Amino acid sequence: MRIISGNLKGILITPPKGLPVRPTTDRAKESLFNIIENNFNIDELTVLDLFSGTGNISYEFASRGAQKITAVDLSFKCVEFIKSMKQKHALKNLDILKKDAFTFLKSALTKFDIIFTDAPYAHREIYQIPKLVAERKLLHDNGWLIVEHENTLDLDNETNFTHKRVYGQSCFSFFSAGV
Repeated sequence: MRIISGNLKGILITPPKGLPVRPTTDRAKESLFNIIENNFNIDELTVLDLFSGTGNISYEFASRGAQKITAVDLSFKCVEFIKSMKQKHALKNLDILKKDAFTFLKSALTKFDIIFTDAPYAHREIYQIPKLVAERKLLHDNGWLIVEHENTLDLDNETNFTHKRVYGQSCFSFFSAGV
């Protein structure tokens, strides 16, 4: 894994072995950020990265100058790794929380421009994420929820679905704020 663009372009992300993660591939991440950059000014964004794992997506947003990124993960080892990367690369725009993603969504008081979530593919509650984000009104009016999931999972009929993009085994489903 590497940071693709921005002021940290080219930096390798080398998490310790044994983290409970399945990182977004560089190819899929590059495609995702091309879509985001064609629709947003990244330097104006507030971002929530749920199930952040290695922090791969958070670092990409930070490198490209997003205003604020909040990374949420339940794994102590993942949170510690993200904290070490934050310190090593002086990522002042990155906040890290050790918390269950669903608990965070149910108690969040802040709106975001982009919510990115990459739950474990076998997670049975992934269908609840679009509904929860919509009910809690966690997106700004033109904001997006992006759910990375296995390409065999169909989220097309979930709340505020707009479109999806498939990259090999992975799929990104996009949801609007529903305004």
